[in-house]
Amino acid sequence: MSGSTTNDPATGESHARDQGEPDGQKWLSGFVSLIGLWLAVSPFVYEPAQSMLWNNLLVGSAIFLLAGYNYYRINNAYPTSTGVMSLVALLALWMAVSHFAIAGQFAISGLEVAGTGLTSSNIVSGLVAAALSAYIAYAAGRDVPRETAAGTR
Repeated sequence: MSGSTTNDPATGESHARDQGEPDGQKWLSGFVSLIGLWLAVSPFVYEPAQSMLWNNLLVGSAIFLLAGYNYYRINNAYPTSTGVMSLVALLALWMAVSHFAIAGQFAISGLEVAGTGLTSSNIVSGLVAAALSAYIAYAAGRDVPRETAAGTR
């Protein structure tokens, strides 16, 4: 992979230009960001429970912002953030299992549970977002050169 390192005059931060980040990673990050947006607004489409409303708003917004940040990085010729996409994968997995944790034995007594539409949406959206963001993190980590230590060139 041919890439040159330049310094950003405004921040003094170095970044690599023309790294060869695949366009697929950029668009997958954008798609995961849209899934996060859907998770945040889905309680307003389906019959929400109070506990799932706040869970969806907070975790869905975090997925939307973090995946959007990764899209922004790739779009501006910065490398994919493996840590950010790994966190998105974990948050998306939480969305897939949160209904069972909140409605199951970990639930507070008297806590109402969400309807089947919101539950199905959370499970499917969470699993798809987790799989895509895990793939993006894996592909970004695989492209890191292993022969030289960072900053030695």
